Parts: sequence; C-alpha cells; structure tokens
Amino acid sequence: MSTPFDDFLTHCVVLDTGGSIVYLGTLVRADESGFVLEDADVHDCRDGHATKEVYVCEARVNGVSPNRRSVVVMRSAVMSVSKLTDVVEQ
Repeated sequence: MSTPFDDFLTHCVVLDTGGSIVYLGTLVRADESGFVLEDADVHDCRDGHATKEVYVCEARVNGVSPNRRSVVVMRSAVMSVSKLTDVVEQ
C-alpha cells in the first residue's frame, strides 16, 4: 500500500513545524505516528540569526549540517514536508 510520503523516502527533506523548530535530513520511514530522519539537522531558529525560510535556503545551497544520527519526529508536530531539492533559492 503506497502512502503520500513514498516519493520522499531516501531523499533529504524539510519537516516544517508550527513553531520555531525545523528538521532537515534523509527520510527513512514515515507512518501514522511520525517520521524518522537520519543524518538530521534539528534547528531551533530562536537560537540563530536566520528565519526558518532563510535557514532552509542556506541548507539548500550549502548542504545539511547534521547534529543527530537519527531523530523521530511526531507527526502531530509537522505542518509540511518537502524535499530539500524542491526549496526555491532566493
């Protein structure tokens, strides 16, 4: 049975939340409870100089800087999912 996330598996993705945290990493699993990313960058934009959009655009240009080998993100925390390669450079 296919899911809407099948096309995202094995790709570097952006998991956007309703808050200040953004997750970037390789999507290895997605199910009804959440998402599993490997080589992930968990970034709280309150800790830096950039908005989420600017941070994600910089990651698109410069690559992801992982700070977690693996992370499980609860599905309820995620507002949107996109491939990092689909982020439009500004």
